[in-house]
Amino acid sequence: MPQLADYKQFDGLAWATGYLTNALAYQGVTAPHTGQPYSEALLMGISGGIAAGYFAFEYEGYDPHLHFLTRYPFNEEPVAAFERLAIPTEPRTTTDPQKGVANVIDALVAGKPAIVWLDVISLLMGAEQEDLWLVMPVLVYGYDAQAGTVHIADRARVPIVVDAERFAAARARLSKTRQRMMTIGAPDPDRLPNAVEAGIRACIDIFTGKPPVGTPSSWGFAAYDKWIDLLTQSKTKQSWAKMFATGPRMYAGLTSTYKYLEDFYTGGAGARGIYADFLDEAAQILSKPDLHAVADQFRACARLWTAFADALLPQTIPPLKEARDLLDREYHHFLECGLDTDGERVQIRARQDALRKAMDDGFPLDEAQAAVMRENLAGHVAGIRDAEQEAFAALKGTL
Repeated sequence: MPQLADYKQFDGLAWATGYLTNALAYQGVTAPHTGQPYSEALLMGISGGIAAGYFAFEYEGYDPHLHFLTRYPFNEEPVAAFERLAIPTEPRTTTDPQKGVANVIDALVAGKPAIVWLDVISLLMGAEQEDLWLVMPVLVYGYDAQAGTVHIADRARVPIVVDAERFAAARARLSKTRQRMMTIGAPDPDRLPNAVEAGIRACIDIFTGKPPVGTPSSWGFAAYDKWIDLLTQSKTKQSWAKMFATGPRMYAGLTSTYKYLEDFYTGGAGARGIYADFLDEAAQILSKPDLHAVADQFRACARLWTAFADALLPQTIPPLKEARDLLDREYHHFLECGLDTDGERVQIRARQDALRKAMDDGFPLDEAQAAVMRENLAGHVAGIRDAEQEAFAALKGTL
């Protein structure tokens, strides 16, 4: 079967930068300031770094949920690092499924990872709903037509082997990305300093400038103010007192917020620790030692995000503690085991379903206690906002 020789690159974990990190590392590309493969933190920072975006959703037939964005970008398109580092790409598109397979195999025979767009929910998360999908790029390093299997590196620290028919179905999930793939070349090392500075400026702009999409109140420091208001006020339909009212709706709000902050391949702690790692590299690349102190400020922000996560699902409230433990177990099990065959993921999800059902009439907080929790959460968000305003002011002062 066509398979990349001695493929061992599984360090890249995030949706937007994991495949790029792994592909460059496999191809032997090294960063000029370290002589080592480009780190995911560096590629993340060049692409725009961290974000703050408040987006709450409620779809018919599903619990409401909050996805607070902590990294940018957040969609399936190639990140800004491609343009800022002049990374060559060779895209391949076709409407013919057989040609789509041939394109992947041709890339592997040529010794290059195949970056393929597909629906990760139906392929890797065990969900089959017609109205639920998430198309993202993954790295393919092997295709065994005889065995009917495809070898993938995607968000896990171990190989993932999937059925070729399911792989093909996931590739065809959405028309705009159907059979889409590409291979990449090496960055231009001479562009690295300008790329790093452009990434920092883009990150500052995400917090203080025009929003990438949507309304200004959902982005940057305004998003923190919005979140605080929704936690402490009850007049609007989007307030936590209504959208995430005491009971199963609040349980959904707390667990979804925790999941997307801590267990969604963003690095946890609001991704602020990873951004601090980027700033330490930026200090070397730009010869600006003051960035090390700014990195420390963002590490302090990371600790505030961790404290906020602790407050969302406190250890002192047994059902919420169990919900947190289950989310963490599921996440780390996938990271370390990929698509396991021992059934642990099935057991975890069965217990998650049972716990969620128990919340219909067994939510552990009454109205007064829920109000106190919301006020406490608002205090955490305010603390994060204030610390990050100081950190970004210091960051801007280094440019």
